[in-house]
Amino acid sequence: MSEARTTGEYRVRSRTPDGAGFVLVPLDGDDPVRVEDDGDDLTPGNRVRATLAWTDGTARFEDYEVVEETRITYVGGATGLFEDALDVMEEARREGLGVNSRTTYSTDGEPNGAVYAFADQPGERDLYTEFRDGTAPLEPLLDRLDDFENCPHHVFVLDPAEHDFLVLYLVLRRDSVLERTVLDTYA
Repeated sequence: MSEARTTGEYRVRSRTPDGAGFVLVPLDGDDPVRVEDDGDDLTPGNRVRATLAWTDGTARFEDYEVVEETRITYVGGATGLFEDALDVMEEARREGLGVNSRTTYSTDGEPNGAVYAFADQPGERDLYTEFRDGTAPLEPLLDRLDDFENCPHHVFVLDPAEHDFLVLYLVLRRDSVLERTVLDTYA
């Protein structure tokens, strides 16, 4: 039996729903890939350079290297949303926008992140699931964050319990006070 191999850069978007693997999104724009977990030490959000070995349609890591330690945290049923998120949602609602965003700032007036609010989608679309399974694009938003500072970020995907919007909070710097605050509040 022959194995096919593919090599490229990927964003680890999530664990698979059954916990037995990872969902990877190729940075070249191809479709998401499910990769079996053979004890790999990866975290959702990591950008990896990897070689995948394919056997009978199943992908496994032959080799990988983490090239960026960005993180993604998914929070379903989030409560107690922060003021910027509520303001961005209200502005989107008032103006009839499907998506709205705003840069957030530290108490010193320095950019420290960006909050995006996506209105509920028509029909059966579930944006929370689309971000987890890699079918909703995330890289363009991370690229915009890199314009402020090219460093590992932390993306929080918040599915509010009491609002009809999905909130993405892209925290500029990992290991920052803001990241710890958001983790303590929602994760």
